[in-house]
Amino acid sequence: MITGQMLRDAFISGANNISNQRQLVDALNVFPVPDGDTGTNMSMSASAAKRELMRIPDSAPVSQVADACASALLRGARGNSGVILSLLFRGFSRGLKGREQADARDLVDALERGVESAYKAVMKPTEGTILTVARVAAERAREALTDEMDTAQIWDVVLDAGRQALDETPELLPVLKKAGVVDAGGRGLIVVFEGMSEVFHGKKGIEPAVEKSAAADSDSIHPDRNAAGEYVGEITFTYCTEFLVKKRARDIDPQPLRAYLETIGDCVVVVDDDDIIKCHVHTDHPGLALEKAGEDGQLTNLKIENMREQYEAQKASVVEPVSDQGFAYAPVDPSRTYGFVAVAAGDGVKKLFEDLGVDNIVNGGQTMNPSTDDILSAVHATPAKTVFVLPNNKNIIMAAEQATKLADRRVIVLQTRTIPQGLSAMLAFDADADATENQVAMQKAYERVGTGQVTFAARDSDYDGHKIKEGELLGLENGKVAFTDHDLTHAVVRVTRALVHKDSSFVTLIYGEEISDELAQTIRDAVAAKLPDDIEVALINGGQPVYYFTISVE
Repeated sequence: MITGQMLRDAFISGANNISNQRQLVDALNVFPVPDGDTGTNMSMSASAAKRELMRIPDSAPVSQVADACASALLRGARGNSGVILSLLFRGFSRGLKGREQADARDLVDALERGVESAYKAVMKPTEGTILTVARVAAERAREALTDEMDTAQIWDVVLDAGRQALDETPELLPVLKKAGVVDAGGRGLIVVFEGMSEVFHGKKGIEPAVEKSAAADSDSIHPDRNAAGEYVGEITFTYCTEFLVKKRARDIDPQPLRAYLETIGDCVVVVDDDDIIKCHVHTDHPGLALEKAGEDGQLTNLKIENMREQYEAQKASVVEPVSDQGFAYAPVDPSRTYGFVAVAAGDGVKKLFEDLGVDNIVNGGQTMNPSTDDILSAVHATPAKTVFVLPNNKNIIMAAEQATKLADRRVIVLQTRTIPQGLSAMLAFDADADATENQVAMQKAYERVGTGQVTFAARDSDYDGHKIKEGELLGLENGKVAFTDHDLTHAVVRVTRALVHKDSSFVTLIYGEEISDELAQTIRDAVAAKLPDDIEVALINGGQPVYYFTISVE
């Protein structure tokens, strides 16, 4: 039988495993454009669940653990792969509803519910993906299930079947076969399941790998944004204590310090980073911690917080929380009929949306897919009865749609896949029309827009008939790789001419953060020279990352 503690630790082990292996999963992506890669998105989604699960006490039933995991995954979901992972575990939690403990049959039931939930949420499920891996694993587990099997045995069946299904994904998706890889999302799911398996087999579970670069770049060595909030309801020690030790010698072993801190507190983190040791501990005796650490060198960056005091202040506070992206909650204003949220990156692009009336802009795009909670926070910061959301990227649409189920006001997600589509949708808005009329009009407007993009290849790839080398320029026409090039001006001209047709009257060139004003003007003039005189060509400094040029043709 699986207890709540085991299930909690299994989920945490799975989250650690995908975090440790995210780069290996990222490497399986076949699309050459730099993007929010699958492994990174799944890792960040799972990490959101891990943070929530760390608050769950050992005595919690499996139903509570599964619910907490599903809720946190849903809010933290990033990219399509992260959303599908959240959907799988949301169904999984429904399958364990009301359970104190879970046996092999309960696990199979829960996994089947998860697959059902994920398939229902995807408008056009594609076989050869994470969905296939999950479905086959559940089907094989159902076929193999007997009354004599324990949870570890049935999870072995799940893993074996999932791995076999993963190996077969190239036969279902030709693009995978041509690239010689398996599906990245499916591999990510197996990595999570493998981490869970460790705990189901009675082992300690996968520990998180310590990355020096991540530790060095962090303002705080502990992942909590609020020391008290992370341990609400089970604060054992009073003081959250953090400090750096400037080592008196580089060969000092931090293990004795770690061992000592564990005797006077919990939640110990000790990271050896060349000339310094980064320390975190929850303790009733911060002075003892500092005194011991002082034996290894000079102390700096000291921070001691009273978690019990923080917790009481939190409970008494009536101020709504502010999101990671700076959005403060705003109740619905009955006099505000409509509001707008857009996802965008680049100061110039954001200014365009602001000028068109967008209330809140979520920072994100191709390489940084915002979470469901990021989008939800922006919606809740928009005090309107109906809020239109423009994702402006195909890999953000699913996260935006999940936010509609959590919002306390009406939300309409327009499935804009590019920045030009989002801008066109805003231009079509009519304040005097009702919500449905606006939804239809805005959709028709963005569907008429042709979008071109010029960027660079993030990896070598044999994709969609193109042999692509890392670093080459890529010309994209409406999201599809059209050609490779080595000359930026030629690439922009070529993409623009391909999108222009006899009814086109307006072209907008939005140039990115790496393009100078002078070069942008030169390229704009080259484009105009190749187009009919009656087509107006506008130039805008978008400041967007990744894409040297984004081209809108209307």
